[in-house]
Amino acid sequence: MWMLVVSSFSGCSENPNFPVEPEIGFISFSKTSMNQNSLNTDSLFVKLSFKDGDGDIGLEENDFNQNLIIVDNRTGEVFDRFKVPPIPIQGAQNGVQGEITLKIFTTCCIFPDAIPPCESPEEYPSNALSFDIQLTDKAGNDSNIVTTPEILLNCN
Repeated sequence: MWMLVVSSFSGCSENPNFPVEPEIGFISFSKTSMNQNSLNTDSLFVKLSFKDGDGDIGLEENDFNQNLIIVDNRTGEVFDRFKVPPIPIQGAQNGVQGEITLKIFTTCCIFPDAIPPCESPEEYPSNALSFDIQLTDKAGNDSNIVTTPEILLNCN
């Protein structure tokens, strides 16, 4: 179970000077640590900013692709994927900007020495966890990759 909230802002006065490739930025985490678990017992919110010159970052309801990808920097593997819903265009302009809030669930700590994930060895009380996040628009344009600050993942 995951959650995605998108809010957009646009004005009617003049066209924004945004590129057609989406641009994202890290704003904040709702907290700085999570407890490890494989059963989604802990979570946090990630807030991102976005801009897009042609306003095509959201996917239609019948499009089953997921266009916001989160990679776990400890492993380089995809951690989660989200589908950004369509962003309504307001006024005569096509550019949009706004914020995206994602609910990210916890994961297991990863250990050296062939210790299985999600264990609680005393010698490894925590992991540093960060994510790379990228957004793709309907035209296939990839945004920049945002690397989040580290979160403390409590292993014990």
